[in-house]
Amino acid sequence: MKEHAPAAHAIILAGGRGTRFWPRSRTRSPKQLLNIVGQKTMVEQTFERLSPSFSTSRIWVVTNKEQVDAVRRQMWQVPSQHVLVEPVGRNTAAAIALAAAHLLKEERSGDALMAVLPADQFIAKPVRYRQIVRAALRVAAQPDALVVLGIPPTRPETGYGYVERVARGQKASSASPADGAYPVRRFTEKPSLEFARKYVASGRYLWNAGMFFWRLSTFVETLRRHLPKTHAAMMRLAEAAGTSKYSSVLQREYARLENISVDYAILEPASRDSKHSRVFVIPASIGWSDIGSWAAVYELLAKRSGANVSSGRFFAIDAAGNLIWSPSKFVAAVGVSDLVVVETSDALLVCSRERAQDVGRVVKWLESQRLQKLL
Repeated sequence: MKEHAPAAHAIILAGGRGTRFWPRSRTRSPKQLLNIVGQKTMVEQTFERLSPSFSTSRIWVVTNKEQVDAVRRQMWQVPSQHVLVEPVGRNTAAAIALAAAHLLKEERSGDALMAVLPADQFIAKPVRYRQIVRAALRVAAQPDALVVLGIPPTRPETGYGYVERVARGQKASSASPADGAYPVRRFTEKPSLEFARKYVASGRYLWNAGMFFWRLSTFVETLRRHLPKTHAAMMRLAEAAGTSKYSSVLQREYARLENISVDYAILEPASRDSKHSRVFVIPASIGWSDIGSWAAVYELLAKRSGANVSSGRFFAIDAAGNLIWSPSKFVAAVGVSDLVVVETSDALLVCSRERAQDVGRVVKWLESQRLQKLL
C-alpha cells in the first residue's frame, strides 16, 4: 500500500530589516511589511500566493519582537499562535529550527512537510509558482530529500548564491526523482564577475532563491548531523512549547544559537554528504525578483527603458530613468537621469540608481550616530 505524504506546512520567514529600502524601511516597518511593488505589502502578497496551496491552519510566520504586531495585523488570517517571535536575530538556520520545534509539538503523526519561504520576494507568475511548489513537496516527501528552488539566471549577478546542478543528460538517473528536479553538485556563494559569467554561460547554474522543502524528520536529522547545538536547543524548545516554561526556555536557548544561514549550516554540507542526504534543485521560471534594492523596484515597474516611475503626480523635462517615491507631493524633475528619490515624513533619499545597493551604508552610519528616530 502506497504511503501517504505527511501534511504540508508553509513557514514564512519575515524577520529581515531591508536596510537597502531606507528611508521607507525601518526597524518596525521593514521591506516585507511595505507595499514596495503593488498595493499590498510583500508579506500579504506572499500569503495570497500560498493560501490556495496550504490550509491557513498550516501556515506559520517567523518574525521578531519589533515587527510582530504589524505581522499579526497583516497576517490576520494566520492563527496567532503560529506567528513565532525570535527574541534575537540568529539567521535562517535558527528561525527554521524554531518553526520545526513547534511542528514537532503539533504534528502528532510524527512528521510533516516543510516549505520554507521568504516573505519579501516578488513572483510575477503565481500559478506557475504554485505548480512548482507542489512538485517540490512531492520530491521533498522522499526519504532524506532536501529541495531548493533555483532561478534560471538572466545576467551574471555577483550578489546572489548559485546552485550547480548535474549535467542535463544525468537528470533521469536513478538517483534523481521526477518533477523536474536535478541532483545538486554544489552551492557557490556570491562569485566574482568572471566566475558569474562562466556560470551563466554553462547553463548548469541557477540562482539560489532561498526557498526550501523537506520533511520535518529530514530537517531534524540533518540539523543533528551538521549543527548539533542548534538541534539540541530545538528539541528543548519542542519540549517546552505550549507550556508555561516556553518563554523562559526560548529566551535562554535562542541567544546561544549559532548565527548562520541554513544554506551554510545544512544544505552545503548535505550536498557533500551523499551517504545520508540527497539534495535537489528544481528550476523555477516564475518571474522572480528578490527586490534587493530601489534599482530592482525600478526594473520591475518601468514599462520601457528610460521611463520615469513615480508613486504620485509627476512632471519631467529632459529627465529619464528616474524612480520617485513621493505619494503625497507633486514632483517635477528637470534634466536629471537615473536617480532614486524617496521621501518620507522625516527623511529624503537621493541617490543614483547604480548606487542603490549602497543605501544600507546609510543605515549603518545612522546606527553609528545613534540616530534611532531615523531607524
